[in-house]
Amino acid sequence: MPSRRLLLVAAGMSLLGAAGCRSPWSSGDGATPDAAAGATATTAGSAGGEGKPGAAPATPSKTPSPLPSSPPPSAPAPNTEPVHRVLTAAEAKPLYELDPGRRAVALTIDDGPDPRYTPTVLALLQQHGIRATFFLIGENAVEHPALVREIADHGHHIANHTWTHPDLRHMSEGQVRDELERTSDLLHRTTGRQPTWFRSPGGDWPAVTLKVSAELGMRPMCWSVDPRDWARPGTSAITERVLKNVRPGSIVLNHDGGGDRSQTVAALKAYLPVLLDSGYLFTAPPN
Repeated sequence: MPSRRLLLVAAGMSLLGAAGCRSPWSSGDGATPDAAAGATATTAGSAGGEGKPGAAPATPSKTPSPLPSSPPPSAPAPNTEPVHRVLTAAEAKPLYELDPGRRAVALTIDDGPDPRYTPTVLALLQQHGIRATFFLIGENAVEHPALVREIADHGHHIANHTWTHPDLRHMSEGQVRDELERTSDLLHRTTGRQPTWFRSPGGDWPAVTLKVSAELGMRPMCWSVDPRDWARPGTSAITERVLKNVRPGSIVLNHDGGGDRSQTVAALKAYLPVLLDSGYLFTAPPN
């Protein structure tokens, strides 16, 4: 039975819907996609990012898979040659949702690190004992290596969000490879761990992007709950959109970089305790 706090928050919810892996580069609001996992998700989608015009959203597939937890990262080993994992055909397809049979949620944080907001997000997650996945932009990570290490040291997972956050749909294979490989190499040198997850800016998954990410040993992860916090719709709107659309197995999108993220931080403070009170657990993929 929902907690009193959940009922109070939910009472003020509007009919706003989350755009499940729908890009803000596209117009209109999309519905949350059905469950899709590595083995069955489609390879052409669109989803949240930084407002640019784009393609229609992907249609996720039907068989979600769980994300296991892993221990905190070890100390950096910058001189270790990275060994890329060989992915199966199923793992090379975008993951949109976790196992709906578990009351677990994956919290994902994009576009950092940002010295204005990332430390506050880290403190908040530590307060609630939550592990998240941070999809980092290379050009931000190279400016703030200590913050990258702090994220890893807190037990969160470091993932690849390209070097410059471009629209990969209009780039050659060589350009895509440079964006992904350069970022993975930096994160590996900084934390001693090779990223094993990748998120395409805007949630768009052209074939060349999936090919390159697989060759670099990174599984593609999208999301199923997009509160569109990047557009700064207001703290209450972000909170309502998450609480209205979250389900067992949801992958929730948030941002700690790319602009003023004070609304996102305030929304996290509001909705995380509600989800915890209602029995949700938070998980993150192994790095």
